[in-house]
Amino acid sequence: GDFVAAQVRLLDVLGIEQLLAVAGGSLGGMQALEWAASWGQRVRGVIALATTARSSAMTLALNATGRLAITSDPNWCGGDYYAGPPPAAGLATARRLGHISYLSAEALEDKFDRRWQESAGPQWSHAAEFAVESYLEHQGRAFVNRFDANSYLVITRAMDYFDLSARAGGWETAFSTTSARFFVASWNTDWLYPPTESERIVAAAQAAGRQVDYYPFASARGHD
Repeated sequence: GDFVAAQVRLLDVLGIEQLLAVAGGSLGGMQALEWAASWGQRVRGVIALATTARSSAMTLALNATGRLAITSDPNWCGGDYYAGPPPAAGLATARRLGHISYLSAEALEDKFDRRWQESAGPQWSHAAEFAVESYLEHQGRAFVNRFDANSYLVITRAMDYFDLSARAGGWETAFSTTSARFFVASWNTDWLYPPTESERIVAAAQAAGRQVDYYPFASARGHD
């Protein structure tokens, strides 16, 4: 809600009273839904892709584990690490966990199977031996170079708190203040935000009398 309220303030300064559409996937999709729920008269269309209107228990668990990796890093220092080394190991681990949730079992199997990274067999080490291990290490390193750990903590917690069903009136009135049209899309192998999450959004929009187009994509690529 705060993210979108900040966007509204920017639009006010720019003199933009209404948007043709708001569009986003994942966290961006949550913001698109927030636009419709809280600022419904200022948007004519909503495009929500691979997202949810209410973070599930599994999503909460994944986010909590990623945050724990960061706050358990000795370099986190209660969040005051800017004068010294950042909690790079913790953030990289959080990224690895998050990235796994963006993929699907089919995608991982197709891309990596059980291929060895460099050797022809077990080396009995704790280093990355399988190709998928090396891939996740790369994802972790790249993320640390472009993202801040405290930002990761705040953003994932914001996603945890997002729950349109908890508002007054619940699902039935979530989109009652907007006349926007909705386009909602899901991906059948997305286990972070599976099609059932998108179908709940569709049902809520239809309950409010909104025009909704729903497209369930068939893809092996998961949430990614």
